[in-house]
Amino acid sequence: MLKLIGEVYAIEADLPGWYALAAEERQAALAQRLAVRQQHSAPVVERIRDWALTQRAAPGSAFRKALEYMLKLWDGLSVFLSNPVVPIDNNHVERQMRDMVMGRKNHYGSKSKRGTEVAALFYSLIETARLRGEDPGHYLQRAALAAIESPGTVTLPKNQD
Repeated sequence: MLKLIGEVYAIEADLPGWYALAAEERQAALAQRLAVRQQHSAPVVERIRDWALTQRAAPGSAFRKALEYMLKLWDGLSVFLSNPVVPIDNNHVERQMRDMVMGRKNHYGSKSKRGTEVAALFYSLIETARLRGEDPGHYLQRAALAAIESPGTVTLPKNQD
């Protein structure tokens, strides 16, 4: 089973990136991702599902619960095969959330509620900048200028340099 999962990840590792590309290049990269996933990944994923369906385990065992859980969520687990934008896993998002959680934990001992709220705001803006692939300092500067231009509104900076 681990070998099959490794095969799917190896196929995925060779796929082109698409997020930072221009519109025309992005469409071509997404079309290629979809074609490769359907031609190469789908058969491996089907072998994984077939393997799971043939397994037998004692009722109530951890292995049986894991199999039932996987099969119950199969549509969500395999959606990446039909949608090239969907990543194979959510590890990227979980890594990004770790920074925010650590920041929140670091502020448990803050002496003021307002200080904690301001810190949380800056953590959110910095993580947003990182998600967008931008320099956090430049992004914070543009966010501050956008807030000054439109007081009382929530405005995120646009991509303008």
